[in-house]
Amino acid sequence: MNRVLIAIAVLALSGCVTTPKPLQGEFAAISPREAVQQDLAGERVRWGGRLLETVRFDTHTCFLVASAPLADDARPYGRGPGQGRFLACRAGAYDPAVFAPGRELTFAGTLAGAEVHEIGGGLRLPRVEADVVYLWPEPPGSGRVNAPSPYTW
Repeated sequence: MNRVLIAIAVLALSGCVTTPKPLQGEFAAISPREAVQQDLAGERVRWGGRLLETVRFDTHTCFLVASAPLADDARPYGRGPGQGRFLACRAGAYDPAVFAPGRELTFAGTLAGAEVHEIGGGLRLPRVEADVVYLWPEPPGSGRVNAPSPYTW
């Protein structure tokens, strides 16, 4: 009986985990490290991780990301060694104050080869032409400072 209840609880909880609609779809199971080692341009990928840098250009914005594995809902998890770094670029202007270092993002898009990025003498990184840039909400207690209460009793 206990096993049946546990199975029902697990199924009910797994139903609560849903991938946001913009991030749903079929994607190649390729890591950023694999994408650098092979020519996989044109493959559809869904990658995510912690944002390292946001750079705005006249027509597009590029994001440098330390990749992390994705949970069932496509949110990056884990702070250990990732799967490499990658660049994701999308047309339009994204505010670097909102897309600040340390934020979690997930991208869906098409691999556009690899390019050299001027970090530590120039690393070759895979580049994603992103269709979707998904900025995850910050978890509660993430370090945001709230204004002090006017009621100090």
